[in-house]
Parts: sequence; C-alpha cells; structure tokens
Amino acid sequence: MTTHIDRALEQLGLTLPEAAAPVAAYVPVVEAGGLLHISGQLPFVDGQLVTGRLGDGVSLEDGQKAAQACGLMLVAQIKKHLGGDLSRVKRIVKLGVFVNSAGDFTDQPKVANGASELMVSLFGEAAGRHARSAVGVPVLPLGAAVEVDAIVELA
Repeated sequence: MTTHIDRALEQLGLTLPEAAAPVAAYVPVVEAGGLLHISGQLPFVDGQLVTGRLGDGVSLEDGQKAAQACGLMLVAQIKKHLGGDLSRVKRIVKLGVFVNSAGDFTDQPKVANGASELMVSLFGEAAGRHARSAVGVPVLPLGAAVEVDAIVELA
C-alpha cells in the first residue's frame, strides 16, 4: 500500500511532511487494541502554521487546504509510528475536525472535506472512507485555523 500512497501523493502534487513533535505533555500516537489514536495535528503549509478564523479572514478554500495539511501530518504520524509501513493501515475509522470559526460560520463540514477527501485519495474508498465529526470552536492551540485527530485500524 505504501507504493499506492506514494503514487497518489505524487499525482496530487503533495509530499508528506516530517512528523511533528508534540508541543505539550502528550504523545503523538497511542496504539491500543489494534487501533491507532492520533493526537490532533495542526496545519503546516510550506513550514508555516496556518492561523486565523474561518468566516473572519480565512476563506473556505484556505480552510480546506489547512484541513488537508492536517491530514498529511496525520499520515506522517502514522508512517513514523509504523516504521514506514503504511501497508498495515486497514482503515481510517474516524476523523475529528476542529475548525477555528467565527460565530456565524457554519461550513465546518466543507472545511473538514479537505482532510476527508485526502484520506480517500490516499487509502482508497474501502480503507479511506470514515466516520467524522466537524466542530466549530472559538480558538485552537497557537491560533491554528484547523486541527484534526484520527482513529486508524491496523491490519
């Protein structure tokens, strides 16, 4: 599967970043009962954290790109935890998407599609389709525009 994922990334014009180190008292990934629980990942584009609030200075398109960047970081964390062997990923079970939102912004699901569509593109329909929550919040760590966490089933 790693070859398929590498090909899919290339076709999308994307590359996996280096897995980010934790910025507080937690670990990036916990493996338990055949599942990976991946801590919330922030959006880095060209090495810069995407900050701001959707509906108040950050466009829907930029929010989707930020969610996609979070998705890339999730995959980087999975790859690092599995020693590079992404073929062990059986299914993306769930994504939790948190969107730094203005009070009247209601397109959190559209923002979350940036991460969701990436998972389907990389892992395919069967393994990439997942349950999801998309929640608007008034602020995120470091002023990030989006944060995404995940639960992943291993083969």
